[in-house]
Amino acid sequence: MPELVKVGMADYKVGCAPATLISYGLGSCIGISIYDPQTKIGGLLHIMLPDSTQSRANENRAKFADTGIPDMVDEIVAKGASRSRLVAKLAGGSQMFVFASASDIMSVGKRNAAAAKEKLQEMKIPIVAEDTGGNYGRTVQIDLSTGVYKVKTIDKADKEF
Repeated sequence: MPELVKVGMADYKVGCAPATLISYGLGSCIGISIYDPQTKIGGLLHIMLPDSTQSRANENRAKFADTGIPDMVDEIVAKGASRSRLVAKLAGGSQMFVFASASDIMSVGKRNAAAAKEKLQEMKIPIVAEDTGGNYGRTVQIDLSTGVYKVKTIDKADKEF
């Protein structure tokens, strides 16, 4: 049985086949997998917020899209992946609660998704699959043997990319 590696909130893990990386309970958070299909080395990042410069408590770099993605990519490449072959898949970014004054500041999920996409584009890492938005939670996992990214939800069909 392959190793199942749990990725907590505001955390990331990097590994290689045959491990599977899993993160539970994404709401407005985003689960970002980055993977090299040739070396079968990849990582899974569970970000909570879009931008570390907007927070005083920014010591945990994995909490933010702008710092967590580059840190994880550096570790994936250090393990032997080729930066030019990396591909990304992401899920999450839900609007879990409805607010009477629906300002953009309350749309954390939407802002997280936009920040993750912007950082990946800046780093020239193509997004090959995405399941973001909505108003429901998700659990995500990436099988590092195959690169298959599974998105599980309650009361909705599971997806595989």
